[in-house]
Amino acid sequence: MSELKLPSIDYAALAPILIMLGAALVGVLVEAFVPRRLRNTVQLLLALAAVLGALTMVILNADDRLLTAGQAIAVDGPTLFLQGAILILAAMALLLMGERAVERGGVFVAHAAVTAESADDRRQAEGAGGTTEVYPLTTFAIGGMLIFVAANDLLTMFIALEVFSLPLYLLCALARRRRLLSQEAAMKYFLLGAYSSAFFLFGVALIYGFTSGIPGRPAGVDFATVHAAVDESPASQVLLFAGMALLAIGLLFKAAAAPFHVWTPDVYQGAPTAVTGFMASCTKVAAFGALLRVFHVAFSGAAWDFTPVLGVVAVLTMLVGAVLAVTQTDIKRLLAYSSIANAGYLLVGVLAPSKDGLAGTMFYLVAYGFSVLAAFAVVTLVRDADGEATHLSRWAGLGRRSPFFAAIFTFILLAFAGIPLTSGFTSKFAVFAPALAAHQAWLVIAGVLTSMVLAFPYLRVVVMMWLSEPGDATPTVTVPGALTSAALVIGVLATVALGVVPGPLLDLANGAAEFVR
Repeated sequence: MSELKLPSIDYAALAPILIMLGAALVGVLVEAFVPRRLRNTVQLLLALAAVLGALTMVILNADDRLLTAGQAIAVDGPTLFLQGAILILAAMALLLMGERAVERGGVFVAHAAVTAESADDRRQAEGAGGTTEVYPLTTFAIGGMLIFVAANDLLTMFIALEVFSLPLYLLCALARRRRLLSQEAAMKYFLLGAYSSAFFLFGVALIYGFTSGIPGRPAGVDFATVHAAVDESPASQVLLFAGMALLAIGLLFKAAAAPFHVWTPDVYQGAPTAVTGFMASCTKVAAFGALLRVFHVAFSGAAWDFTPVLGVVAVLTMLVGAVLAVTQTDIKRLLAYSSIANAGYLLVGVLAPSKDGLAGTMFYLVAYGFSVLAAFAVVTLVRDADGEATHLSRWAGLGRRSPFFAAIFTFILLAFAGIPLTSGFTSKFAVFAPALAAHQAWLVIAGVLTSMVLAFPYLRVVVMMWLSEPGDATPTVTVPGALTSAALVIGVLATVALGVVPGPLLDLANGAAEFVR
């Protein structure tokens, strides 16, 4: 009888993941045993401490290049860089979630089981303390994202996908106000997310079948086996192409790339704005981290086959995001289509088969994450008696009523448009230059042209804020609390710094741009 051999596990390398998942479990216990009046403070401090501890371990592991947990987890440059990005951006999102000064009781519903639009629902909207289950849900999601960017086989990646997706479905439904819209957003996200997960899992099955029959190697879905199968498998190429397509559907759905983007505007509009910012930054980092690993490690031998298809998806994503952004009348939907267009620009970096392309994509993810969180932080402050005023007509004259915050939002929109000396310009250059060097000029041309189109809705908002007269319907900008102020300051300073002195982060990304295989 053969002896059972357990896989070797490097617990230090896995420490960031273990810290976040452990904090999530402790958060569940806090819900059970800590008095309600103390829960928000305890949960927020626990989540922030876990993020800080996990980030510390990422920094201490900076020189690690290894496979662990039975080859299921890869700890390398891209893993550590993206995990660090997720943790820093998640800390900013947690600050927005924990804010209680902007709206009494916070942005989350006090009792999730209360029927929407009922008398009890109206009473809870007046200021009862928001539900604190959001913190363990968020830390579970962060832990899943950390696994997602480190997964070295498709099954581990699928499990991580579900670990961070399921909490997000719940978080989207927990808005304090406009609860029917919030619940509708969560239901759409859940149903479409379930379909995308099914596509991903079916793709895993097809890839497993494709890897069978390799001389001297058992079938499997780890990336080393898949990479070998691309060159050596006697199985039909139809299995490979169908499997890649189904995997791409699952990943591109999370990245909000067309034509798998249809959930994005509704979910961004209906979810609590702090959760929207969390998804727009951290989920995008996780999704593109997985895309980079799958297509640069597992399927790199088939680049000739998938590059034209993903290139068409990138162009379609840029077009859909830019053109439909022009027609939007809600600021959160406008930022949603902006996010879709940025997913197209990121795909240009993914398709640049070089170290510079990988580094540029990682730099872009960080720069965009800071900017989009700052944008949503401003959105949380523009309010009237009914909550956030997100219709664009309500922003007319905001520059005269609150010039400071209008100036901040103007700067962020200019960064999204790619104006020089902002992180938006630097990040676009970081992905377009490697694509041009790789003879993907058609993608760069599409990126430049759609960027010009996308600048129009941004400038329209700027003109509306500064050149329109404020009316009776123009809302006020609430004085931000300490937590929102901290998130906003971090986002704005990072947007400035990464536009003026991007060198340190670019060098860090270049040093990290190498996968272990």
